Amino acid sequence: MSLLKFNKSELVNLSYSLKREILGSNKTGAYCNTTIIDCNTRRYHGLLAVTLDRFGGDKYMLLSNLDENLIVDGKRFNLGIHCYGDVYEPRGHKYIIDFNAEPVPQLTYKVGSAVIKKSLLLAQDKDQVLVKYELLSSPSPVTLRLTPFLAFRNVHDLTHCNAEANTSGVEIKNGMAYKMYANFPSLNLQVSDGRATYTSSPDWNMGITYSDEYRRGFDCREDLLMPGWFEMKLKEGSAVVFSASLEQEDPTTLKRKFDNFLMKKGVASSNRDQLKRCANRLITVHNGRAKINAGFSWMYTGLLRETLQALPGLTLWGLDDPKLFEDILDNLIADEQERLFRRTTQVEAPLALPLVLQSYIEYGAEPKHVWDKYGVIVRGIIESYLPGERSEVAMQPDGLLWAQRDGVALSWMNAYVGGRAVTERAGYQVETNAFWYNAICFAIEMERKYGPKNSLFITKWEAIRDLVKGSYIQKFWNEKAGCLADYVDNNGQNMDIRPNQLLAIAVPYSPVDDELQPSILRVVDNELVTSRGIRTLSPRDAKYKGVYDGTQIERDLAYHQGCTRPWILEPYAIVSFKIKGPSFRKKAEWLIEGFYDDLGKHGVGAFSELYDGDPPHEPHGAISSALSTAGLLSVEHLLEKFKED
Repeated sequence: MSLLKFNKSELVNLSYSLKREILGSNKTGAYCNTTIIDCNTRRYHGLLAVTLDRFGGDKYMLLSNLDENLIVDGKRFNLGIHCYGDVYEPRGHKYIIDFNAEPVPQLTYKVGSAVIKKSLLLAQDKDQVLVKYELLSSPSPVTLRLTPFLAFRNVHDLTHCNAEANTSGVEIKNGMAYKMYANFPSLNLQVSDGRATYTSSPDWNMGITYSDEYRRGFDCREDLLMPGWFEMKLKEGSAVVFSASLEQEDPTTLKRKFDNFLMKKGVASSNRDQLKRCANRLITVHNGRAKINAGFSWMYTGLLRETLQALPGLTLWGLDDPKLFEDILDNLIADEQERLFRRTTQVEAPLALPLVLQSYIEYGAEPKHVWDKYGVIVRGIIESYLPGERSEVAMQPDGLLWAQRDGVALSWMNAYVGGRAVTERAGYQVETNAFWYNAICFAIEMERKYGPKNSLFITKWEAIRDLVKGSYIQKFWNEKAGCLADYVDNNGQNMDIRPNQLLAIAVPYSPVDDELQPSILRVVDNELVTSRGIRTLSPRDAKYKGVYDGTQIERDLAYHQGCTRPWILEPYAIVSFKIKGPSFRKKAEWLIEGFYDDLGKHGVGAFSELYDGDPPHEPHGAISSALSTAGLLSVEHLLEKFKED
């Protein structure tokens, strides 16, 4: 894929190259993430971060970086690059002549007449990163020196020079093992060259600055331990592999392992392949339990709303794997009993589970099997919204759900500034009540078909279903605006134009009559649709923030106040195809093509969490988002479904 290549002029331009990141992840929960020139700009950047059960399942950065020095004709050239304050030193990126992301990130350096290629690969079945160096051309042998930078800290934190750190290592075959602090696992650093030497010389590299953290107003300086360095001779055509792993490796197998991993990985030959690859990358099977990572590299794994929303797109429309779908859903249900049945600050999230099951049935699952297995869960979720069951949300006499907890944002729009919710949306929420109606209708339909005869559930909930239907339009429809209120509180309708009303008409059982839906779609088309997803607020609103930039406060103010979300293209496409039919196909294709054009931006080869609401709609947020990836896969599915002869 040509978009995943960069030339020398792009690579040496720091304002360009530092905004583009590479990412590798695997099933163990480990990841490798840095910029295309291997200069870390975030605290989350590093060559090996691993999931450690001993510390509650959080991710920990062990190997932050690996500096290369190339000694050619007696002169030493440092290929690394770090930021100290506003100074970049050394400036090894000036030696880079080529970058290619396929099949793995590959950087090619030219030092005098010597050309060396570095390839980064994260092993798919263990906590291990492999770095291969190939001397492509050189009239004489060169010496390669590798200096690891160790962190041993939570990915959300920073570390500093301290007396508690154990700076000494244990010699192992072709390398050294380091464990900087008690209770951490050992990190085994090894090279494939049995003739390589290792010099132990512990020292702290002080004041490394992460420019992205500085720009956001966060703590941004870190000290990293350099325990020593490896040194080895290379001649033209030869190669060496460096390994950092939680297990001791047989160094003689490192080259073969690298080549085998590379062969299995293959090359993404189409945009669809890249989407599927990203879907696979966002799923972990740690300790035999499958979960979805909400996004790299700082989002968490196994979150309720993100998992439910991304599950059909990733596992069904992307990977065509119903067993994986059920495994992830079963693990989520087991882990999220509290939020599903008792309390949550995202009140619509439990009501998304029926939507997930409806997608599963659309995919081809046997409805009776689905209801036999998950019916008790769905019924339990619905019952939990009755009065007295949850403190944050409850059904009212009109059948609708009222959500309120002072100062708390009880929906997916949950950014905070100074401890205050930016979009609290207390009261009747338009999407939550649509999900509520859909859940009741789905449960009644399934219970009627596959439940017991004379089901008390049906008798009880049919009356509530009709009550909700009768109340919904009366509460949310605004004739003058021709659309739905975003929420309704004690002051009446809040008419902020947001995409939540789109979710209300995209559900299989919508409480909005068919004749009203085209008007709602027109409002969304006119105010919220962009070439990079759906805005979270109309630009006509005084609260609108069209650019996601600046300090963390400025970003949080923009997060749900104008930034677009690629994942909302899925409900938008559902509604548009429903109303416009196959004629919408061309626009749907145009909408998703833009994201393929951006594969060389932000997260190289990945799909970003959000975009600026204003043109030119630059990408931001997590560089690889489960919601964005799943949303695009779902739109691709809809394109196939509505494909014209």
